[in-house]
Amino acid sequence: MQILLAEEMRALDRAAEEEIGIPGLVLMENAGRAVADASEKLLGSCSHKKIVIFAGKGNNGGDGSGAGRWLHNRGAELILVLAGLAEELSGSAADELQYYLTCSAQLLEVTDADDNLQFAEIEKYLIQADLIIDGLLGTGFNGKMRSLFGRLCRCINQAKANNPNCRVLAIDIPTGVNADTGAADKDAVRADMTVTMALPKLGLYLYPGADCVGELRVADIGMPASLLKEAAGNRFLITKDRVKAMLPERPKNAHKGTAGRVAVAAGSYGYVGAAALCSFAAVKGGAGLVTLLTPENAREVLAVKLTEVMVKGLPAAEDPLVSSAAMDVVSEVLEKADVLAIGPGFGISEETGNLVREILATSHVPCVIDADAITALQNHTELLSHMLAEKVLTPHPGEMARITGLPVATVERERVEVARSYAEKWQAVIVLKGVPTVVALPDGTVFLNTTGTPAMATGGSGDVLTGLISALIGQGLPVADAAVAGVYLHGLAGELAAKGSIGLAASELLSMIPEARKTVYTKPYSMLE
Repeated sequence: MQILLAEEMRALDRAAEEEIGIPGLVLMENAGRAVADASEKLLGSCSHKKIVIFAGKGNNGGDGSGAGRWLHNRGAELILVLAGLAEELSGSAADELQYYLTCSAQLLEVTDADDNLQFAEIEKYLIQADLIIDGLLGTGFNGKMRSLFGRLCRCINQAKANNPNCRVLAIDIPTGVNADTGAADKDAVRADMTVTMALPKLGLYLYPGADCVGELRVADIGMPASLLKEAAGNRFLITKDRVKAMLPERPKNAHKGTAGRVAVAAGSYGYVGAAALCSFAAVKGGAGLVTLLTPENAREVLAVKLTEVMVKGLPAAEDPLVSSAAMDVVSEVLEKADVLAIGPGFGISEETGNLVREILATSHVPCVIDADAITALQNHTELLSHMLAEKVLTPHPGEMARITGLPVATVERERVEVARSYAEKWQAVIVLKGVPTVVALPDGTVFLNTTGTPAMATGGSGDVLTGLISALIGQGLPVADAAVAGVYLHGLAGELAAKGSIGLAASELLSMIPEARKTVYTKPYSMLE
């Protein structure tokens, strides 16, 4: 599913009206009904329920007025709080308000943030509310909240805090959340559910704004499919259907030699866990043969630990460093490999860094670059542009900051743009881990992952992801598809393993990778089932 910026959505609305001839009022009517339907989902039934609608003077408020009429017809007791005067409205929003008023439903116009009498009246209604609908600003918020809207938002949030049974539904995006960046005002509405129109907006998935969204529903408001398909933008959600289309069905006559040969350069004395997780993730991800290249002083313990992985020792110059002589062993293994995963627990010594850079500079097989291999690229990122092989980088924000020179806060705040720009610059697939994980391709296309759980915030999760992506490349997926499918399956495996509980160990992800893949192939997945 495509993800839009606010201006792209406005362009889509204009195209529907000007190119297709669909009046804006028709789309607003459909939006209002979608909000009413979502309200019933939250309340069970709207009959005799007390609902307070907050509306601005723009189209977001028009959607709220339209929803009010539908809700009145379904038996709700309503009041609409308008941030402004009815006479100030124009276009479809004015029409919808007039239609709402024909229902003899209540309207309260508020124009002054300091009018305590009016706010006392609002609070009187909010005390009894079963549902509050936020139609104040929607995608019109750009980071500056006027005092009137700020106080109205505080009223909404306070009402919910005082009455846990009161639900809050936001139209399109909670007021106070930037639709492009996810930046959120301190008074942003904290919704239980958000109904976004036609296509989701980027800011719904980016933190801190994503924390305000609650359950997200994408409403079909009758936008022509041809326009949706042609909508501007190159940002997409990673969905089950997309991943299913990427994953190959294994031939019945497959054998270990045709299921992908994965080489893993990882581990060092005292850091064998990362190598073990990455290697075994490649096995559980479906690779036919996995060979682990690890310093000789770590080989024995890993050979015992990894029954299904071939473990080769790399000559060490000085315990525990790998030596340049290790390159001969690496080259021999890569001659038969389909993909190389490199970095987890490999060490950050100068000699190890030199080896990593030599491997990357000469490899002819795709490389999945993680952890210490990313650190080895610090001050050497020009190597990425000159590599012979395709490459996937899987940094967490700290590692991305390390090799770009950007502050970690900037990487987190601008994760989509940072991933996109460096994917283009380095001609690499960038998997910027976090919430949401962003997969950026060299052509500027960006994917946001939709799976995962906070329980995955544990050491080793990233090592599992590196092995899984490598396994998918080994099975013939293009590197971009392997990265997209890998992050989705990784998050889904985490959900299946955690079952909603905190305390997940990274090793528990491994057993759920095949189950995650099976789930994608078969029935729709839901944690509620």
